[in-house]
Amino acid sequence: MKNTKEKIVFTGSGIVCGAGATVEDVWSRLESGDTAVAPFTQFDNEKWPVKVAAEVQQDNRFLVSDRKLHKTISRTDMYGIYAAERAIEESGLLSYRESLPEEEVDRFNDRSGLIIGSGGGNYTSNYDYIPVIAEAKGELPVFGRELANLVTPMWLLQNLPNNVLCHVGIRGQFKGTNACITNQCVGGVLAVAEAASAIWNGEADRVAAAGHDLPFEPEMVYYYHKLGLMSGEAPKPFDAERNGTVFGEGAGAVVLEREADAKARGAKVLGEFLGFGCCSEATGILDLAPDGDGVERAIKEALMDAGVEPSEIGVICAHGNGTPASDLTESMGIRRVFGESIPPVTGFKWAYGHLIAASGIVDLVMTLEMLKRGVVPGIPTLQEMDPLIQPFPVSSDTAKPLSDIALLICRGFGGMNVALVVKAAS
Repeated sequence: MKNTKEKIVFTGSGIVCGAGATVEDVWSRLESGDTAVAPFTQFDNEKWPVKVAAEVQQDNRFLVSDRKLHKTISRTDMYGIYAAERAIEESGLLSYRESLPEEEVDRFNDRSGLIIGSGGGNYTSNYDYIPVIAEAKGELPVFGRELANLVTPMWLLQNLPNNVLCHVGIRGQFKGTNACITNQCVGGVLAVAEAASAIWNGEADRVAAAGHDLPFEPEMVYYYHKLGLMSGEAPKPFDAERNGTVFGEGAGAVVLEREADAKARGAKVLGEFLGFGCCSEATGILDLAPDGDGVERAIKEALMDAGVEPSEIGVICAHGNGTPASDLTESMGIRRVFGESIPPVTGFKWAYGHLIAASGIVDLVMTLEMLKRGVVPGIPTLQEMDPLIQPFPVSSDTAKPLSDIALLICRGFGGMNVALVVKAAS
């Protein structure tokens, strides 16, 4: 059961995406209005209907220094490992553990948890089989005979959805509560919510939460395009001319622990976790409740869990993916909660694309930075507000948060809606 007397705080964060591999680098892009969305280079875009994405620029050796590990994990795993280890490093947990008496180290490890949100795999994992399928020409015995010659036995290890959970746990000796959440776009934010719940419920003393994904590959781009969800330029959330989203890739991570524990070891606090809400609209895989009902209920649940009134929210980081239906219904759900007193609203996908399972947690990392700096970045791709959304407090100009509490919204297929409430460090 949640112990409301115990404050849960963030003591570390990590990020890697098309806009950079540090919080400072990504913030610089947000502040300057410089999008990382550009013509992609990972495969030939000449014959593809969508030709842009926000690609991570760092190479594998930068992300994971152990080259032997590269043989057994995928590129998305490298994003998750990098972000999670940067968050753990910033938290100072490992150096603190080194200062403990030997007899206390095992308990520290046993009470340290990991919860990871992953995309659950994508079509890239199947591409290794295309040559052997072509060679077999439909003959199953030929396929079976040649399979081991053309597909590496390491294929399975490279495509396990819990690789980040596994390797970060091994490398950091975090042996406590652990889980791998594969819930499309909301996997990363659910990892954060589950991490806080694990601490409040006494399952762990500290938890690193991360979300990672690499949705950008040929089939995914094609199928999202056929569904009418993709744009050929940087997303334009809430704009009258918005026409879809753009894929990004990368990962985000945070470390959560009790405020009392953080203070006792002299850790730097990045912010406070106040509460969360999660619900399903139960409308279908792609369909959205036309009145914003799911967004409204997720926000209300988060506010109730946090013990916060709508008037106390100082800024909203919207999902804002740039698709016509999602932006419209998100704005409706926000209005149903806040009425005519909506605080400044912003969103970040124009800068680094839609990272699917990593999208919400990457937005969280930057929301904490936004609260720290007391600046709400504008959305530079917003040129003319959709008349169906007006009036709505979103702008291409920067603004100031009305308080030190932020609301973050993340949405996913299947009618999923998750909202987090966080507070700036005091």
